[in-house]
Amino acid sequence: MDKRPSVGVGVIIIKDGDSILMGRRRNAHGDGDWSVPGGHLEFGESLEHCAEREALEETGVKIGNIRFFTVTNDIFENENKHYITVWMVSDYASGEAKVTEPDKFENVGWFKWDSMPDPLFLPTRNLLKSGLNPFKSKD
Repeated sequence: MDKRPSVGVGVIIIKDGDSILMGRRRNAHGDGDWSVPGGHLEFGESLEHCAEREALEETGVKIGNIRFFTVTNDIFENENKHYITVWMVSDYASGEAKVTEPDKFENVGWFKWDSMPDPLFLPTRNLLKSGLNPFKSKD
């Protein structure tokens, strides 16, 4: 069997200079875990468009200033799934954060980077283990 990793895009949406938007996942791998909006990269789609599309579809929020942040290698051993997660960072532009896809999120809210809810989705845990922080310069 030739099984290859899938590509996921996670979008860290920054609001008020210190908060990020997260939702509690449902009906997918990581059910019950908290994650940022995101999803599968579609064929021919840019990373920026994927981030913009997923944020709007899942939470009703429009974003701007979308930029690449990092990549994590996420292996869900119990589910036999492997993702390369491309992390994008963006600024909140407009819209009230709400659950717009109740089959994917059961709850959404704004959280400080250092006080995210538990439990966290595996890619988010891997991002935190890397020590990278979207609120600090990579210089």
